[in-house]
Amino acid sequence: MKLLELNNVSIDYKTIEGNIRAVDKICLSIEDGEILGLVGESGCGKTTLIKSIIGLLPQNGTVAEGEIFFENENLLKLTKDEMRKKRWKDISMITQSAMNSLNPVYKISWQIVEAIQAHKEISKEDAYKRAEELFELVGLEKGRLNDYPHQYSGGMKQRAIIAMALALNPKIIIADEPTTALDVIVQSQILERINKLLENYQGSMILVTHDMSVIAQTCTKVAVMYGGKIVEYGEVNQVFKEPNHPYTMGLKNAFPSLVGEKNDLISIPGIPPNLLNEIKGCRFKDRCPFSIEKCSQENPKKTNIEEGFFYCHREEEREKLRVLASKQETWLQENIKE
Repeated sequence: MKLLELNNVSIDYKTIEGNIRAVDKICLSIEDGEILGLVGESGCGKTTLIKSIIGLLPQNGTVAEGEIFFENENLLKLTKDEMRKKRWKDISMITQSAMNSLNPVYKISWQIVEAIQAHKEISKEDAYKRAEELFELVGLEKGRLNDYPHQYSGGMKQRAIIAMALALNPKIIIADEPTTALDVIVQSQILERINKLLENYQGSMILVTHDMSVIAQTCTKVAVMYGGKIVEYGEVNQVFKEPNHPYTMGLKNAFPSLVGEKNDLISIPGIPPNLLNEIKGCRFKDRCPFSIEKCSQENPKKTNIEEGFFYCHREEEREKLRVLASKQETWLQENIKE
């Protein structure tokens, strides 16, 4: 059953320099109980996309076209009050920076209890008991509920935010870079805690990150974003073992593997495209070592594969491209066509 479905969603930002199409015709669906990873470089549109789902785009951002269905109900047709009722209860969010997500002048307990009582008829005492259960669930001592945010470490703040996201047993959780700004030890602990929660949690999750290793550790499906578009989508194991889009191949090279031969990491040269300008053809063409003339003239068509899809003009040559993409010299700046 499709819990969440995005149909041709495009999002614009109004800026002093002009309109920016930050997200362009995104089509995605999330099944009940599925964990989808959304991966890509900073600025590719990941956070913009998820904020449109939960109705929290900034004032200069609008969904220019498309539909967002949650349980067959178009979220874009809801009023602000109707959308506010769905947040936390049906759709909750683990925000990108826990350091800035908690109110510094209120105790953690008050912030969790307020969220619960805002969506459920429940006494303050029962809401507090629920908060204690949530703290035990995320590995925090319930005695720390009456502390202020400044008394928490970064990892504790992140766990508190996760607890708040689970407060009303939502059907889908959106986690936006849940391990940002944490050291690798705390990051590992947070991911381990999320995995344990997901084993017992019956809902779905969208995990947003730029780190492919986090996706591999947590998710079942992955969508790769570049320049405001989905360039590849599929089962995590399939996408990581046999990536089909050159950008996914480049991302894979940029992260170390814990198994197999140890190789030097390979970065992708260049920078993402300027979305203020009209882009003709493939958005990755200026950084792609495999681009051909057709890439500059036409948008690549969708190629469907088992459990997924990708967009590339050289779809018939992808096995050969995988071999070339694993070599350092392929990605040298001088080998990229200007």
